[in-house]
Amino acid sequence: MKKVTVFIILVILVFGSAILGAFLGVSLASTRDNNAQMAVQQPADASSPSTNVISISSSEISTTITQVVERVEPAVVTVIGQTPGQMTFFGYSGDQQVSGSGFIITANGYIITNNHVVEGTNSVSVVLSDGTELQAQVVNTEKYADLAVLKVQGEMPGEAILGDSDNLKPGETVIAIGSPLGDFRNSVTVGVVSATGRTLDTGSGYEMENLIQTDAAINSGNSGGPLVNLAGEVVGINTAVVRGSGTSASAEGLGFAIPSNIALLISQQIIDQGYFARPYLGVTVQPINPSIARRYELPVEWGAYITRVGANSPAARADLQVGDIIVRMGEEALDENTQFLNALFTFQPGDVIEVEVLRQDARLVSQVTLVEAVAR
Repeated sequence: MKKVTVFIILVILVFGSAILGAFLGVSLASTRDNNAQMAVQQPADASSPSTNVISISSSEISTTITQVVERVEPAVVTVIGQTPGQMTFFGYSGDQQVSGSGFIITANGYIITNNHVVEGTNSVSVVLSDGTELQAQVVNTEKYADLAVLKVQGEMPGEAILGDSDNLKPGETVIAIGSPLGDFRNSVTVGVVSATGRTLDTGSGYEMENLIQTDAAINSGNSGGPLVNLAGEVVGINTAVVRGSGTSASAEGLGFAIPSNIALLISQQIIDQGYFARPYLGVTVQPINPSIARRYELPVEWGAYITRVGANSPAARADLQVGDIIVRMGEEALDENTQFLNALFTFQPGDVIEVEVLRQDARLVSQVTLVEAVAR
C-alpha cells in the first residue's frame, strides 16, 4: 500500500508541474506579443540614443552690430558725380563718372560726404538706400577738412545721429558703411579704433589733422561714408586709406576718418551761412587727456601740447613756442568737453583772441589775430 500511495503522489506532481509550466509559457508569450504591438503603435522616443533623429530649431539671431547697421543703413547714400571730359592727344575723352558715399544728417535732405568725391564735378546725384536716385546740389565744401555738404529734395528714408568723437578710445569697435567701387552699395565692414589724433600728409601742400585711424576696411567708394560706434552714432567720416607705394612697405588696415565733432562744426556753418571760413592759428598740437598727462607727468590733465609752430603764422607772431601747452582760447577752457579744434572753430578769421598757455611753471596770455586758412 505504501508503494501505491507514493506512485500516485508522483503522478500528481508530474501532471501538476506540466500544467503549471504550460500556463506560464502561454502567459509569457501573450505579454511579449502585447509589448511588440505597443512598440509598433507608439512613435520612437527621439531622446533615445539608438534613434537616428535630426532636430532643426529656428531662432532669431540678433547682435549689437546687426542692430546698429539696421538703424544707420537707411541714412547711408551712394554719391555719383559726373566730371567733364578733357581734350587729350587722342581727342576729347568724354565725361567721366566718379562715385563715393555719404549719409543724411537732417530730415530735410542735407547730406555729408567728402570734398574729393564731388570736387571737379559738373553734376551730382545720390542713390538712397531704397534705390531712389535724386539730383543733388553741392551747398559748399571745405577742402582742408575734405568735407562737402549736399542738399536733395524729397522724403528721406533715414537720418544719422552724430556722436561725440572726443570720447573715442583705441580698441573701441567701429563699423564702416559705404559703397566700395560704387557697385557694392551699403557694404559693412567692422574693425576697431587704432588711434586718434593722427596727422596725414595729403600730398597737396597741406596736412589733415586730428584724424581717427581704424582697421575697418575702407576701399575706393567708401569715401564720405559713416564710421559708426556701437551706440549707433556716427563718430567719423571715412576719408582715406594708406597702403604704401613705391619703395615703402605695403600695409593693410590703415584707414582714416574725419572726427564727427569737426564734421558737425563745419557742416553746421555751411548749412547756416552757406560757407565755412576756417580760422588758422598756425600750430600743430597733440591733445592732452588725463591718461597722457599721467604718462608724461604733465602739469594739466586737459589741453593741447604744441609740437610745431608755422613760420610767420599768427602763433609765431604771438610768440607761441613748441612745448607750450594751450589751456584756454578766448573764453573757452580746454577740457573733456572742449578740444583744441572745437574751441578754434568757434572763431572767425580776423578775430583777435586771448590764448593762455603753460610754459614750464609759468602761465602766459597772448593776443592772437586769427587768419583764414590757405594751403600750407
